[in-house]
Amino acid sequence: MDPRESLLTALRSLRGNKVRSALTMLGIIIGVAAVIAMLSIGRGAQSMITAQIEGMGSNLIYVFPGAAQERGVQQASGTMQTLTYEDALALAAPGACPSVAAVAPEVSASAQIVYQGQNVNARISGVTPEYAQVRNYQVASGEFLDAGHISGRSLVAVVGANIAQTLFADLDPLGQTVRINNISFRVIGVLVAKGGSGFGSQDDVVLVPLTTAQSRLSRRIVRGGTAVNGINVQAVDAASINQAIDEISEVLRQRHHILFDDDFQVLNQADVLSIANQITGILTTFLGGIAAISLLVGGIGIMNIMLVSVTERTREIGIRKAVGAKRRDILAQFLTEATVLSVAGGLIGILLGWGLAGLVSQIAASNGTAIIVVLGADSVLLATGFSVAVGLFFGIYPAVRAASLHPIEALRYE
Repeated sequence: MDPRESLLTALRSLRGNKVRSALTMLGIIIGVAAVIAMLSIGRGAQSMITAQIEGMGSNLIYVFPGAAQERGVQQASGTMQTLTYEDALALAAPGACPSVAAVAPEVSASAQIVYQGQNVNARISGVTPEYAQVRNYQVASGEFLDAGHISGRSLVAVVGANIAQTLFADLDPLGQTVRINNISFRVIGVLVAKGGSGFGSQDDVVLVPLTTAQSRLSRRIVRGGTAVNGINVQAVDAASINQAIDEISEVLRQRHHILFDDDFQVLNQADVLSIANQITGILTTFLGGIAAISLLVGGIGIMNIMLVSVTERTREIGIRKAVGAKRRDILAQFLTEATVLSVAGGLIGILLGWGLAGLVSQIAASNGTAIIVVLGADSVLLATGFSVAVGLFFGIYPAVRAASLHPIEALRYE
């Protein structure tokens, strides 16, 4: 029996039991759809996070307090402080770090911002004017913080696009007064929306002068200086990032009198991007693996139905063998039926998975999280190949059992 005849025979057999064939394919359809949806959503989230990190600034370097092995303790307790505003001034001093273009220290805290009857929780960052350049922030209306605000410890604030929309709706935020920790701040600017969420939306921020944040919101003394949560540094260009890291490390080691273990950590944007991609990649693989379990369940369903089919068609198998059908013909027929079930289910599952991923994307977008699903050719090939492999693997035993039936015994079967 040639392959074309085996395929036609398989299709006739499956059409004879349409409801049973559809229910058998359902397990494969659900499994493939789940795999496609999980991989597409995971990759979409990965692309979103990558775009957010790249949008934070160009040639960006982060200086964190605490040694690498200690940062988990620092972040958990919030008590370890090793960087100061004076460290940032030392890095920005002329000639100290030739490969550094700009330095922007930062003090961060979460707080509730209140305007009349509206309130929202957001990240409050005390920053300097250089922060806009280093972190690629632009002002949509009003103005950014300037040196006068820093020296005068002014009670002014620049708000992110989401904060402005939530608090003021259709009102003009400029000149309005908001309360942060029961302290009144005048809004002098609104930032251009950057979009995105999940990695900490850059539109849900309120920027105030660094000196104001240190004196009014959070002040800690370290080594005689005022502590900061981190220092953002911009290298002159991409080629100078490694040199800038070396210069930053050398200046801080001299200031902190370090001989062996650093009490700070320096990461560039590529390091942060690599960590984020690694985390999202692991989560995507994990979710895809869980979804693939349903494919195995679907494969077991195929084997079960094929075994039932062998039992129901025992006399047919005996007749075919009696008129000259060979063992490999019977084997090919049942394997073809199992493969057709899995391939058809896989193709329907791909379409369903793509639809589900698109639905999740729309739901996320309606909640303010822009996830653009990414359906890669490798995902489609993986799901299709896996569904075919499942059909073949779970179809082998029923096919071998059918091919092994003795024609005389098969003809006697009632």
